[in-house]
Amino acid sequence: MRVAGTVRTTIGLAAGAAVLAWAVAWVYEDGKLMPGGIERGAAPARAPDARAEAAGGARAGAERAGAGGGRAERPGSNALRKGRLIGDGSTSYTGPQPGLTPPRRLAPGERPPQFVVFSWDGAGEDDNRLFSRFRRLGRELGATQTFFLSGIYLLPEAERMRYAPPGKPRGASDIGYLGDESIRRTLTEVRQAWIEGNEIATHFNGHFCGPKGVASWSPAQWRSETAQARWFVKHWRTTTGWTTAEPLPFDYDKELIGGRAPCLEGRLNLLKAGRSMGFRYDSSGSGDQVWPRQRYGLWDIPLQRVPMPGRNFEVLSMDYNFLANQSKGYNGPPSRRPLWKHQMRAGLLRGFERAYTGNRAPMVIGNHFEHWNGGIYMDVVEDVMREVCRKQEVRCVSFRQLVDWLDAQDPRVLSALRKLGVGEAPPNGWGISPAAFPERPDRRHARHVRVATADAPRHRH
Repeated sequence: MRVAGTVRTTIGLAAGAAVLAWAVAWVYEDGKLMPGGIERGAAPARAPDARAEAAGGARAGAERAGAGGGRAERPGSNALRKGRLIGDGSTSYTGPQPGLTPPRRLAPGERPPQFVVFSWDGAGEDDNRLFSRFRRLGRELGATQTFFLSGIYLLPEAERMRYAPPGKPRGASDIGYLGDESIRRTLTEVRQAWIEGNEIATHFNGHFCGPKGVASWSPAQWRSETAQARWFVKHWRTTTGWTTAEPLPFDYDKELIGGRAPCLEGRLNLLKAGRSMGFRYDSSGSGDQVWPRQRYGLWDIPLQRVPMPGRNFEVLSMDYNFLANQSKGYNGPPSRRPLWKHQMRAGLLRGFERAYTGNRAPMVIGNHFEHWNGGIYMDVVEDVMREVCRKQEVRCVSFRQLVDWLDAQDPRVLSALRKLGVGEAPPNGWGISPAAFPERPDRRHARHVRVATADAPRHRH
C-alpha cells in the first residue's frame, strides 16, 4: 500500500536521472523518482544479526598483509564484541574494525602494490539488492570497498523536514527518500559491510547539481551538509522509531573520513572545509592515472580517465560515463548492449593494465547501484573485480585503507612516484632509490584528445 505523498527511489535510476540535460558538461542529477513506497507502521522486528553472516563467510585469499596492508582472515562471530551505545543507540563503539591489518612502509627499492578502489555513490539497498550483491562479492574475493552512503537514505520521508539543505527549502532533495523496507535493508548492509572491513563514507544528502546546487556552496554550507549527513546516520533510531533494532557497530564521527560530492561539483570549497570536518581524503575530482597528492591537507584521489575503446577520447572510470557515451539513455537497444558491455570492460582493464605494468598508480573505479541497459554495467564491474582482485601484488581496498598506506610511506618515495606519467614505469626498474627516478616535477599525463559533442556527452560524475 502506498502512503499519499510517499515516493521510493530505485537507487540506480535515481543516480543520474537528469543527466541528459547536462550532457556536454559531464554532470548529472539524481532526479528520477520511481513509483511505489512503503507504508510506515510499527517498528520492525530486530534486523538480522550481521555478525552471524560474518561468522559464516571466511574469505578466499583473506590474508592480505604485506606492503599493502589489507585483510586478515575473516573474523568469526566472537570477533565483534558487544558495543558501547552512542547517543540514542543508533551507533555504537565496538572496538577496532575487524579483519584489517595495518599498512607498512615500503622497503627501499620495493615495488608498490597495485591498489584498486571500487567505490559506490549513494549506497543504499533497494529492491535490486545490489549493495548486498557487491558486498558479498568483495567478501568472496578478499576485497574491501568504499560505500558512499547518502545520509537521507536513513531518513524516513515523514521526517524530511529535519533536513535543511543549504540554499534550498527545508526537506527538499533531488533524490528520493527511501521507503521503510529499503531503509531497513540499507541499515543491515551498512552494518555488515563495516564488520567485513569496508568503509562507510558519505555522498552527502540531497544531491543538488547545477549552478544553484552544491557548486555554489561555501565551506560553511559544506560543513552544514556534512554535519546533517552524520546526524542522520547517528540518529536513525530517533527518526524511524525503531528503538530495538540493532545499532550500527561503529562511531560515525570517527568512521567518516571522506566523501564524493554530487556531480563532482563544488569541490574547491569542499576541500577547504574538509580538514575541519575530520576528512582525510576527497574523491570528487577527475584526473589521470598518476599517484595522488594532497590539497588543503586532504589526499586528492579523483576518478580517472581511462581508454574508451573505439573512440578517440578517454572517459572517467565510472558506469554512468560509459553509458553517456553509448546509449545516452537508461534503456538503449538490447542489440547494442553486448558491444557496450565489452567496451566498458575493455576500457577498465586497459586502464588497469597500464597502471599495473607501468607506474602502479592506484586505480579508482566509481559506480552506482543501478540497472541501466539491462544491468550490463553491474555485470562488467563484477567481471573486472574477479579479473583484477586476485592478481599477484594487487590490493582491492577502500579509500580509508589507501590513505592509511599513503600516510605510512616515506614522503620522498611518494614524491618520486608522482613524477611518473600515466603507464610509465621507472626507467631503470623498481629496484632503485627515489633519487634515480626521472628528474622532473610532479606531473599529470599529457593532454588527451577530447570529444564534447551532443553525441558524445561528458559529465563529471
